[in-house]
Amino acid sequence: ALLGPSGCGKSTLLRLIAGLEPPTHGRILQDDKPISEPDPSRVVVFQDPTLYPWRRVWDNVALGLQARGVLNAERDRVNDALERVGLGGFHRAFPHELSGGMAQRVALARALVNDPQLLVLDEPLGKLDSLTRLAMQ
Repeated sequence: ALLGPSGCGKSTLLRLIAGLEPPTHGRILQDDKPISEPDPSRVVVFQDPTLYPWRRVWDNVALGLQARGVLNAERDRVNDALERVGLGGFHRAFPHELSGGMAQRVALARALVNDPQLLVLDEPLGKLDSLTRLAMQ
């Protein structure tokens, strides 16, 4: 966990670890290799869900598997991830049909479905109600 006051660089460090920004000095390593770009082994969940509005919930969660070309072989993982975050019955919904907390859980499912080595979380539970936050933790 990274703790510190607002504006001290926590989110910037997470973006560097995720490979979304290059370091201006020094380097960040994963398994003794420099992190220079995003990689499926490191998945980020931001404070805001950043879902594609034209894709249904199921398709948003399946995005990483689809991008890696393994969706057909691993489709069950999408349903499992949705069940894991309590949204199994919402697979056909569009993001605009969801509450903010539900959309954030879709973003968590999208990250979990890829089974990353490192799950980089930038306050992903902050907008959830207290009971849902406890369940997601």
